Amino acid sequence: MACQLYCLAGMIELSHLKAVVLNGAAFYVTIKRRRSPETKLSWFRLNKVKTMNRFKIILQDKSFLKKTMAITAPIALQNMLNNILNLIDTLMIGQMGETTVAAVGLANKVFFVFSLLLFGICSGSGVLASQFWGKRELLNIRRVLRMTLYIGVGGSLLFVIPGIFFPEFVMSIFTPEEGTIAIGAVYLAVIAISYPLTAVSLSYSSILRSMNYVRLPVVITSIAIAINITLNYALIFGHFGFPEMGVAGAALATVIARIVEFSLLLLIIHLHKAGDDGLGDFIHLKYHKKEENNVPFIHKSFVEKFLITASPVIANEFMWGLGVTMYSLVYGRMGVEATAAITITSNVEQVAMVFFFGICSAAAVILGNELGADELEKAEEYAKNFILLQFCLSVIGGIITLIIKDPIISIFEISDLVASYISNCLIIFACVMPIRMLNALLIVSIFRSGGDTKIALFLDVTGVWLIGIPMAVLGGLVLHLPVYVVYGLILIEEIYKIILGYFRYRQKKWVKNIVSSL
Repeated sequence: MACQLYCLAGMIELSHLKAVVLNGAAFYVTIKRRRSPETKLSWFRLNKVKTMNRFKIILQDKSFLKKTMAITAPIALQNMLNNILNLIDTLMIGQMGETTVAAVGLANKVFFVFSLLLFGICSGSGVLASQFWGKRELLNIRRVLRMTLYIGVGGSLLFVIPGIFFPEFVMSIFTPEEGTIAIGAVYLAVIAISYPLTAVSLSYSSILRSMNYVRLPVVITSIAIAINITLNYALIFGHFGFPEMGVAGAALATVIARIVEFSLLLLIIHLHKAGDDGLGDFIHLKYHKKEENNVPFIHKSFVEKFLITASPVIANEFMWGLGVTMYSLVYGRMGVEATAAITITSNVEQVAMVFFFGICSAAAVILGNELGADELEKAEEYAKNFILLQFCLSVIGGIITLIIKDPIISIFEISDLVASYISNCLIIFACVMPIRMLNALLIVSIFRSGGDTKIALFLDVTGVWLIGIPMAVLGGLVLHLPVYVVYGLILIEEIYKIILGYFRYRQKKWVKNIVSSL
């Protein structure tokens, strides 16, 4: 500013220049103070106009709405069915007492960490597969699937072996309660058998979603869930001539359902015939090494691209999942009531968020397809659409959660203390829901779709390990606060992530085609 004034004033002396600058600054502050209410009003009006214009753009873009709903609805339905299954499991197991609910909830934390590792693998591969589908490069999508299966099934063994052979030791990590350890170990030793099957099913489902085939996994999952619920009822309580097996029966029902899901998925996929310009051509595609200059099917440059893209996502989900599991270690040491309350709260949360995770999945696929097709401006416009949709709909979702929380809590056979804990947790969850869902959209969909996976890793890992876990330990183990207060302290990480995530989004480093060189 001083240099500009000097150039304009020519021979003005430094003392005069200082006076001009000071007077100008005072005049600016005066004007700003006088006009600040109007300025603020104008700012709100401007943003209101921008928001309404964005709504008009969304409503007028029939192609965007059609693609979004075509992917969101089936995925949301699939997630809803899975989470309803978890709720029904909890209801059935809940009839055996709060200790049993806590035990099964903690045992399932092993699967939670494993599922997040799988989600990381599938999300990382989905980034590449979506962009390859935008370029219609089926051979490279086959390579992505092969890598996903190798890593997913291999990773499942890290959880299967301790789960089957050392279940008591694994349970002792989560809780010191001997009764809880004994019940959870029985459940874990059986349920761990299903992990490799889950790895295969999710790997194929992820690739199908990237290619916009979203209905097939939903149909198969629905069949598996129906089988699971029926067998739960039969094996937990001993109906239809089956033995009464308790928590072991619940685990066995899940294993059988996973076998059915795995078998049906592979069978129906391979029944598609070549020549359909889609899944049939993909699944029956043959690789001819001689025609590809003797380059191996999985070659060095592809592995490097896969690892560069996927490894931060895998590390992200695994480290985030490990951090969230640390919350369970805190809750497990706050008593059976606290653990049971968080177990039920988590199940209700998952049901409440299924539609929004469906939007995230749709955004990841659609943005990846557009970026892979070099439609960078369209991808940027679509991202703005998704942000507005996610925020507005999640506000509505939070309000609905507040309205229906008491009827939901009433269906569980729990003490008044546990019910009050759940009620307070759900109030906090509903208030933070819009921020939480925006974070999910930014990290899982927008950043990853363009290969900006390192920032996603940074936000999730630092949020959990530098904010969430210290808050959990401080509130739960040091200050001995009620479980709902600890739950609220942990969610402070969402505020941290939305601030940094928004600034990163504005930098537009995610707007790029990452498969153009392959």
